[in-house]
Amino acid sequence: MRSARTPPMRRERWELEDGDFLDLDVLPSPPTAPCVVILHGLEGSSRAGYVAAIVRGAERECWGAVALNFRSCSGEPNRLPRMYHSGDIGDARLVLERLRAEGRRTIFGVGFSLGGNVMLRLLAELGDSAPLKAAAAVSVPFDLAGCAQAIDRASGLASLYRWIFLRSLREKALEKARCFPGSLDPDAVRAAHGIVAFDDAATAPLHGFASAGAYYDACSSGPALDRIRRPTLCVSSEDDPMVPARYLPEPRNPLVELLVTRAGGHVGFVSGSLLRPKFWAEEQVLAFFRRTV
Repeated sequence: MRSARTPPMRRERWELEDGDFLDLDVLPSPPTAPCVVILHGLEGSSRAGYVAAIVRGAERECWGAVALNFRSCSGEPNRLPRMYHSGDIGDARLVLERLRAEGRRTIFGVGFSLGGNVMLRLLAELGDSAPLKAAAAVSVPFDLAGCAQAIDRASGLASLYRWIFLRSLREKALEKARCFPGSLDPDAVRAAHGIVAFDDAATAPLHGFASAGAYYDACSSGPALDRIRRPTLCVSSEDDPMVPARYLPEPRNPLVELLVTRAGGHVGFVSGSLLRPKFWAEEQVLAFFRRTV
């Protein structure tokens, strides 16, 4: 229910070498100003309330912002059979490299949920060459297998996450099966009533993994934290219904700070009052970036 209000942003479409495209929403700023690259969560978009909170904060700091819509998430289906997944770092890397080529000297990166896992995997893969001054990740599913199983086992209100995600994901996957015959087994997609089953039926085959388990093993960010070479803040909550506390890592990397609250839910962290809520995690992210400017 949080506000998706942002200052005026410019929609840009980048054509890609593989024939697909990326849609980004850009808060313009001079090249000398810091810029925040924002990655949304599963089936989110640049219109998500948590993205808007970071954009509003960037405007207050006189920074720029670039909110990436993962493929299939901008409101228009992407052109290829593939979509996006928790370890898909290529498009985010392209955004960072283009900003650096345009002369941006200070680039920050923040990801939420799935986007947080992507951000951490990107940092780990690039190591000392990461074109980021600092980064943050909120409510990250560090252990993809464990977190997927937790969502599948959820009951009561927490099961609403599973229902919302699967409804949207199934629709997209069935459209891919219709447009690209042979890419997926539509019966298996329809029969997938959990995240693990959906990843087995759709995410893995669309993106070159042998199974959901192989996908989770290759793309979980928890085991990769030691390879990060930029100051990084991770914000998590012990009562997150999608990321149980037993799956939170204990970083040994002095560059990675894990901030764990007792309450906060999944990308929630609401403080203030009912009439004037404040979004604590986003404030922590922006304060962390300010300290590194």
